[in-house]
Amino acid sequence: MNKKYIVRLTAEEREELEDLTKKGKTQAYRIKHANILLAVDADGPNWPDHQVGQAYKCHQNTVRNVRQRFVEQGPEAALERKKQDVPSCERIIDGDVEARLITIACSRPPEGYAKWTIQMLADELVALHVVDSVSSQTVWRTLKKTNLNLT
Repeated sequence: MNKKYIVRLTAEEREELEDLTKKGKTQAYRIKHANILLAVDADGPNWPDHQVGQAYKCHQNTVRNVRQRFVEQGPEAALERKKQDVPSCERIIDGDVEARLITIACSRPPEGYAKWTIQMLADELVALHVVDSVSSQTVWRTLKKTNLNLT
């Protein structure tokens, strides 16, 4: 099969990738991608995609994608994972809602309560029509991220 994206490593790139694989002090996927690039180098072993996939226990589409990112975007992009174009799920609490949540949390609690609870904050956001629905866990994570202490 004719490869559309041909990887040709310079001596410096090859040395950096070999150092990366020998040290093993980085994420496993980066080491795997470095090994893939070393194996598909046209001036080196020049293995076919299916052989590289078997050797490094990955799908040959992964090999093809790593080669493509190397040719189009450079060696650093090939070592990283592909970034998502669109997040898997939209954030319920964005910047505006987060600011509103903090304002509510810092305000006086309802009559008869000494402080706001997480569930009360979630219910208040829904009651004020800031969000359609929100779980107490989402509110808790947001408050934890902002280091806001309710006590």
